[in-house]
Amino acid sequence: MNRNVQWAGSVALALMVGGGIGHWMGDRGASAPTVPAKSGGQATNDALNAKTDVSSDRKVLYWHDPMVPGQKFDKPGKSPFMDMQLVPVYADEGAGGGVSVSPGMTSNLGIRTVVARKMAMASRLDVVANVAENERASAVVQARTSGYIEKLYARANFDSVAAGAPVALIYSPEWAGAQAEYLALRRARADAPLVAAARQRLRLLSIPDSVVEAAERNDAPEVRYSLTAPQSGVVADLAVRDGAMVTPGMTLMRILNLSDVWVYAEIPEASATAVAVGANAEIRVPAYAEQVLRGRVSALLPQVNATSRTLRARIELANPGGRLKPGMLVNVTLVAQGEPDVIVVPQEAVIATGKRSVVIVREADGRFRPVDVVVGRALGSDIEIKQGLREGQAVVASGQFLLDSEASFKAALSRLDSEGNTAPSAAPSGGRP
Repeated sequence: MNRNVQWAGSVALALMVGGGIGHWMGDRGASAPTVPAKSGGQATNDALNAKTDVSSDRKVLYWHDPMVPGQKFDKPGKSPFMDMQLVPVYADEGAGGGVSVSPGMTSNLGIRTVVARKMAMASRLDVVANVAENERASAVVQARTSGYIEKLYARANFDSVAAGAPVALIYSPEWAGAQAEYLALRRARADAPLVAAARQRLRLLSIPDSVVEAAERNDAPEVRYSLTAPQSGVVADLAVRDGAMVTPGMTLMRILNLSDVWVYAEIPEASATAVAVGANAEIRVPAYAEQVLRGRVSALLPQVNATSRTLRARIELANPGGRLKPGMLVNVTLVAQGEPDVIVVPQEAVIATGKRSVVIVREADGRFRPVDVVVGRALGSDIEIKQGLREGQAVVASGQFLLDSEASFKAALSRLDSEGNTAPSAAPSGGRP
């Protein structure tokens, strides 16, 4: 009994579905000027039964509305979906791979093409940098004996000093005894070897010749002496004040010569191979926007900043007038010369599919086809193409994804794994797997 009920229910359901489909087909037949063509699974029969376009003498597989690519019609006419005529799909459109798009549709889709061109690979890398002192041009001022600072002439960091100018006056009573002995031998007209030995002792005590000469002139020990700047520059790391006690070898200050400075450019880790020692550098300072300073990369430091993931390039730069100050931020453009020309296209022309990069190439006959490419470095708004394109080829720079409404490019891209750079014949719209 239950089986009979189930069988009766199934029959009733089938009749209802069949009636609904018949009613829908009737409505579609009344509204559409043509009869839907066979499904994409019968491509062979479609090709055999293809019609001929009288105007162009080409075989037509079917007609469709590009805005509703899933529906096919076996006769021309007006689209039931949009206020436009149905568009024919010809049998020879897949013969050479890719897809053909009419000029009018190309304009409607906003498809813009550019030409792959060669570009001089003097790669330019714009980075931020900071100015630092030239560490090779700094000198220290040290005490040579125990004593006290009686007078400090350079009283603050970054005070300017000239070479040979006094920076501190030191009182050193320890030198008095040795000088007194030397002067006594001179007054007694002692043997020359004894006088020479006493003089050598003064040198070993680091007593400057100027102090000894003053003691000889005055015939009295000199317990005060001046420390002078070994070079012109500015004071840095000042470590003493008036009255401070000093000991032999104690660093009182450093003198920085800023006639040359170092500029440290922060190179992104991913671009480390694009910069080499000797590369030209253009330095622009926001404060002096009208001036471009030029230098060269003198060293690539063998350390990567763990926080910013950058490599430091050191640029040695002349600094006439001291316009560049340590700590300044500057903009640096690094230019690598001597590399061969490369093929480039706009970055927007490259489609990243995950496993590869693809561009859509426009052939001489007007067809579009996807091509697998190998990309290189970015050059401003362009990108290097290492493999896959030749100079002069036309590639689609905008509207690539809208082409998918006209042809099954997604299927073509997926087949690149097994069929090389050239995509297979594109299936008609609506015949996607």
